[in-house]
Amino acid sequence: MDRIRIVGGQALNGVIPISGAKNAALPLMIASLLTDATLTLDNVPRLADGAQLLRILGNHGVDYRIDGKRPGDHPTAGQTVHLDARRIVDTTAPYELVSRMRASFWVVAPILARMGEAKVSLPGGCAIGTRPVDLLIMALERLGAEIEIEAGYVIARAPRGLRGGEIDFPKVTVGGTHTALMAASLAHGHTLIKNAAREPEVVDLADCLIKMGAKIKGAGTSEIEVEGVSRLGGARHAVLPDRIETGTYAMCVAMAGGDVLLQGARPDLLQNALDMIALSGASVAVTPEGVRVARKGGAIAPVNVTTEPFPGFPTDLQAQFMALMTRADGESRIRETIFENRFMHVQELARFGARIRLDNDVAIVTGVKTLKGAPVMATDLRASACLVIAALAAEGETMVNRVYHLDRGFEHLEQKLAGCGAIVERLASPG
Repeated sequence: MDRIRIVGGQALNGVIPISGAKNAALPLMIASLLTDATLTLDNVPRLADGAQLLRILGNHGVDYRIDGKRPGDHPTAGQTVHLDARRIVDTTAPYELVSRMRASFWVVAPILARMGEAKVSLPGGCAIGTRPVDLLIMALERLGAEIEIEAGYVIARAPRGLRGGEIDFPKVTVGGTHTALMAASLAHGHTLIKNAAREPEVVDLADCLIKMGAKIKGAGTSEIEVEGVSRLGGARHAVLPDRIETGTYAMCVAMAGGDVLLQGARPDLLQNALDMIALSGASVAVTPEGVRVARKGGAIAPVNVTTEPFPGFPTDLQAQFMALMTRADGESRIRETIFENRFMHVQELARFGARIRLDNDVAIVTGVKTLKGAPVMATDLRASACLVIAALAAEGETMVNRVYHLDRGFEHLEQKLAGCGAIVERLASPG
């Protein structure tokens, strides 16, 4: 199992290209199951989660082709993936595939909508809370699906097809909104989705579905209307840039110091987080090429944040911001409202000498002048990035273990940081 070695104390200067968004690419790939025509996706990041999803789609009969390198391609340029679900040969998504990645559960919606039945294992993924699928199941039931749960599998049936209905989510759910959008696109009649997630990745999926022939209005608002169609066609769509990667590298610069252009970043996708980074003392400027972040000396200021659904502060940047606050000049409070168990990184940050105490859903961070490098272990995808941020500013050497979590969501992380002056390298574990 690989490790990443980081020697802290180096300012970051240069350009970091922002990859396509993992959280957008996965539902877009799953949407290929809705059509018997080819769906072509550009700017798909090279990630372990994407490779795993291709295996799952292949199990259902999806053929895929990934374009090779082209003249002039940047080493970190996204992939172009062609997905062809002309014939779905298996409506079951088995435990051994789905258990490794929570988002793969979403295949239940397009398979059910197109084939009238689906059997999908209850999911796995990061251990950051229960993250139940009850709201996804509720959405399908509102569209007329008959649902049973048996031996760890969700068995969904709609032999006469799904039918439009009203889905009123009791709380905002990105996965539920993805599921509802895909299912409703092929349902008979009109669907109204209330309290829908407004995240950019939901809008990206809706945009792609519209290109495929879906009739969707209101994506990006709390109410989405879908008029079902009998068939969806092929399309070509580019995955939007990754706002979580953007925020992570912005916090790397705010922590380590320097001046970096986050090339291709879209500030509208994470304005709240960029505002918080600016309050911490970094300079954040929008340019025609992306977002430029700089910090030239000066203390890091303490900032209080509360995670919220979009357009609020993203839960997927909470761990990274906590790492930044470990060196703030004063006390900051970070409240997590989305997942009930997303503070597992606290004990690993403490290994650097960070001072953090927990009070239910609030982490109180008292900044220290110096962090010390240490061997640490990633507990989940985003927590692994927070350890990298701490390591960039820590004195001495840090060894980040279990970096397979990083590989699930960050493309070429060590190359991107090394290109801006960080001392970072990937090492194969001994033995």
